[in-house]
Amino acid sequence: MKKISIILCALVALVAFNACETEDDVIFTAQEADGLAFTNTTSSEYVLTNATAGNLAERFTWNAADFGTETNVSYDLEKSNTSDFTEVISVGTTTSTELGVTVGQLLGYASEIGLDNDPATDAPNTGTIYMRLRGYVGAGGLETFSDAVGLVLVLPETTEDEEAALPRLAVPGPHQDWNPDENSGVPFVPYLQSEDIGNTNYEGFVYLIDMFKLVEPNADGAFMWGNPDYGDASGIDGNYTQILALEDEGNCGVPDGEGYYLLNANTTDLTYSATKTDWGIIGNGLTGDGSGWNASVPMSFDTTTRIWTITTNLVAGVDPDDAENVLRIKFRANDAWDINMGEGDDNNLVFGGGDIAVPESGTYLITIDLSNPRAYTYSLELQ
Repeated sequence: MKKISIILCALVALVAFNACETEDDVIFTAQEADGLAFTNTTSSEYVLTNATAGNLAERFTWNAADFGTETNVSYDLEKSNTSDFTEVISVGTTTSTELGVTVGQLLGYASEIGLDNDPATDAPNTGTIYMRLRGYVGAGGLETFSDAVGLVLVLPETTEDEEAALPRLAVPGPHQDWNPDENSGVPFVPYLQSEDIGNTNYEGFVYLIDMFKLVEPNADGAFMWGNPDYGDASGIDGNYTQILALEDEGNCGVPDGEGYYLLNANTTDLTYSATKTDWGIIGNGLTGDGSGWNASVPMSFDTTTRIWTITTNLVAGVDPDDAENVLRIKFRANDAWDINMGEGDDNNLVFGGGDIAVPESGTYLITIDLSNPRAYTYSLELQ
């Protein structure tokens, strides 16, 4: 009887083991996918100028690829100069179902296919590039491709050398009567400026009351209503979600009420931020010793001139705590080091720049002008 019991237990254990093994061995295998396709409608042609290099030329969107099982799918937006895609470059990679391409990127592709805007040359000013999607699972795994679409690129011919100005966005709002057109008699149009041609990371300082929008220039470089404009993706005026939208958007809000804001926006990532700033000076050039680094001395902002000023005494000489340095100052916002500015290579102001030496002791009118995006300046005027 004992032997029979032992044998029965062994059989039960074996069946249970095999059942578990079978359950664990179930594998869901990805299958070949088809039907990947663009869902956006492309333009008949893309007119490209340096003035609009930072503008969004096209936001490609597509349906999600279905490989027959739940799995992470990556997408490459691919570009080729020929319709057979014998040579391919990746424009960008994402796991979402959209990706933006800027005018600046298309200008680079136009150059690759030999376009120019000089009517005196034999080179064409119009040509076509091709885009397609590649969806894939893992490295070396299954992949699927969309049909290709052709983009007709046009460089407007000109007999004058067009200055390659950095891309900008106008910032209209109640702070200047909601007018983005600087040629319409409006007193002032504040701007954000990109870091470089083709980049969409805009930056600038603007005095804001409560709401604003971001307006792109048209092909002639003019800012006006009717051009593409960005607002808060919530669709509600005054909301501050930090997400931008081109359609069904609301006016962007500010998080901390009326004041002088550092604005950052990225029209490719569709993000923005607004940081309220109150500026001051700090440094041992204020006191002649290390105590000058303890706290900022507030400056005053003039909403008409858009300049921060302070009149105060400065002390020149050798730093008592470091004989190899002189007494110096810096500028910082909100009595903290998160946002600070110092001297750059061209005697301008840059974020996190170097300390500014006090030239001689005396009373100074000190100013900082942050109204020109990415071209910030300061002055020390001995009284």
